[in-house]
Amino acid sequence: MDPNHPSYFNEFKSSLKDVTIDSKFVYPFYYSPTQLGLLAAEELKDFLIEQKDWEHDFGMNNDSKNSGIGKMFGVLVVKNKEGKLGYLAAFSGKLAGKNHHPHFVPPVFDMLEEDSFFLKEIQQLNEFNRKIKILETDEKFIALNKLKEQLSFDANKALTNIKDKISIAKAARKTIRQNLSQDEGLDHDSILASLRKESITEQAFYKNQRAHWKLEQDKLEIEISPIMEEIQSLKLDRKNQSSELQQQLFDNYKFFNILGEQKNIGELFSDSYTQKPPAAAGECAAPKLLQYAYLHGLQPITIAEFWWGQSPKSDIRVHGQYYPACRGKCGPILAHMLKGLEVAENPMLKNPAEGKSIEIIYQDEYLVVINKPAEFLAVPGIHIKDSVAERMRSLFPNSTGPLVVHRLDMSTSGLMLIALTSEVYIDLQKQFIERKIHKEYEALLEGNLSQDKGEIRLPLRLDIDDRPRQLVCFKHGKSAHTNWEVIERKDGRTRVLFQPITGRTHQLRVHAAHSLGLNAPIVGDDLYGKMENRLHLHAAKIIFVHPVSKETMEIKLKASF
Repeated sequence: MDPNHPSYFNEFKSSLKDVTIDSKFVYPFYYSPTQLGLLAAEELKDFLIEQKDWEHDFGMNNDSKNSGIGKMFGVLVVKNKEGKLGYLAAFSGKLAGKNHHPHFVPPVFDMLEEDSFFLKEIQQLNEFNRKIKILETDEKFIALNKLKEQLSFDANKALTNIKDKISIAKAARKTIRQNLSQDEGLDHDSILASLRKESITEQAFYKNQRAHWKLEQDKLEIEISPIMEEIQSLKLDRKNQSSELQQQLFDNYKFFNILGEQKNIGELFSDSYTQKPPAAAGECAAPKLLQYAYLHGLQPITIAEFWWGQSPKSDIRVHGQYYPACRGKCGPILAHMLKGLEVAENPMLKNPAEGKSIEIIYQDEYLVVINKPAEFLAVPGIHIKDSVAERMRSLFPNSTGPLVVHRLDMSTSGLMLIALTSEVYIDLQKQFIERKIHKEYEALLEGNLSQDKGEIRLPLRLDIDDRPRQLVCFKHGKSAHTNWEVIERKDGRTRVLFQPITGRTHQLRVHAAHSLGLNAPIVGDDLYGKMENRLHLHAAKIIFVHPVSKETMEIKLKASF
């Protein structure tokens, strides 16, 4: 062990004789762990199984009532000042309710440290909350507010009744005036004067009643307002103190890089789309590991992060599986912390469509059906413009309208509709909106499904902290409905036919992988499963009504995997 860091610098137990030493640090947001990273991670997994120093409920005891949950762990392979290779270990957030444990590097900043300013400020904020609760739950205050609510209801009801009666009387007077000219024996002037007097009296009565109710409400407000002012004053003081505490936290969450530059967390997120750090930003394993390395003169070589334990209910995490860093919480932080290191190129900046061609399955003068290759954008991205839309625009320069009627995920292959005129585009779009277009997908799933067919209804929403991943969310998610049927079981995998009723982002991928769905990720799913040569998901059939001929079109294309 490194004598300077006996608790955190771990020497490899395995021989490194035939292990390749990484020349570049992995791109942290999309990578497969390297040989060194895997070796360190597997040693940490062994430690998690064997250690007896602490207990954390990872939710793996098969108890249906178990409320435990897994946790993300990470290892950072480093070289110390003597040139020896070893690795650091970290966990995201807290472990067994604590920030500090032997074997794991400390947090970037420990808010829970004894006598820390954070705990003192939290005590003051709690005192504000206590005082506010006392005032808001006071029996007299509650009674006054109920009386105020009832008084407002009574006033509105009384004034509305008066206004209704005035409207009826006004209509009656209008009828009398219209009929006066037909009866020459009456004193028109006297009647008109009487009608005017009646109108004035009614308006005066309404104003008098409105003033009466306002006076009653004002009397009540005089009793309530001192308590309300005290509550509002306490809430304002709480808000100001909370803002000051947040700024103090920003100032103490300072992140270094290998160049010795430091920035606090507020600065790092100031230019992000959120403009402020998400909750728990800076508490992930990767920033902890890099921070410790820089502060103690250790050279980062590579990193690997894995999930340990039961998956969260909304997300898809598999015990022991490796995952990249999340973009929402770690994007701006790691961009700064990796500055000065030689980092592998971002693979998402490479054009995945380079060298690939689009096959036309059907074509007439109004529309085209193509076979989109896997790893091929449907529409231009932020960095990569080459896409189905761009290729079609070049192939059909005289076409009108947006061309691409619907999209497939970049990783998904198969049938796509292309409209050659605006009118055809509008018609096909309408068919999609009204769910009149029938689509079927072939997919190869990990594992053998026990049932032969079924349906999945799991609502989905974007994971704003880890785009573009989707979460299952019964509170805020959009409805997502998929029918499925087994085609074949072979070699520990299942080929299925998916019929999506709705068309949510990543719907089939999440419905396949989630524990409440099929609990069997699509082979090659780099977001919800394991990375392979490609995502084994293919749009195999599409049925639609031709916008011009009105013929029902059914086009099939079997998957090539």
